[in-house]
Amino acid sequence: MTTSTESLERKIEQLVREHLAALETAASAAVRAGFSRATRPTSTARGGGSKSGRSPSRRRSRDEVAQLEERLYAAICAQPGETMMVLAEAVGVPARELNRPATVLRRSGQVRSVGQRQYTRYFPMAE
Repeated sequence: MTTSTESLERKIEQLVREHLAALETAASAAVRAGFSRATRPTSTARGGGSKSGRSPSRRRSRDEVAQLEERLYAAICAQPGETMMVLAEAVGVPARELNRPATVLRRSGQVRSVGQRQYTRYFPMAE
């Protein structure tokens, strides 16, 4: 009986060693892959790609900004008191691209804003 028990112990130990070796191989491969991704340069690093579809170095023309102002003003009139995130969805552009048009609308007196940062809400001014 001791020989079968010893044989079983040896088989279990061998199986455990093989399993540990497989785990070690998988872990070292994952670490190598992680470090290779971390050291690889990315195209979106500082000034790289742009999600908006326009070149980051190209300035928008006055006509483009004016069109965005009109669309933003229409969205504010349709949904007064909403945040820029909600208005950006209505206009169909990222909220970041509406920064300049919103500033122009506020300075011209067409729109007023209440709140700060992401809690800012926009209202049309009475004409």
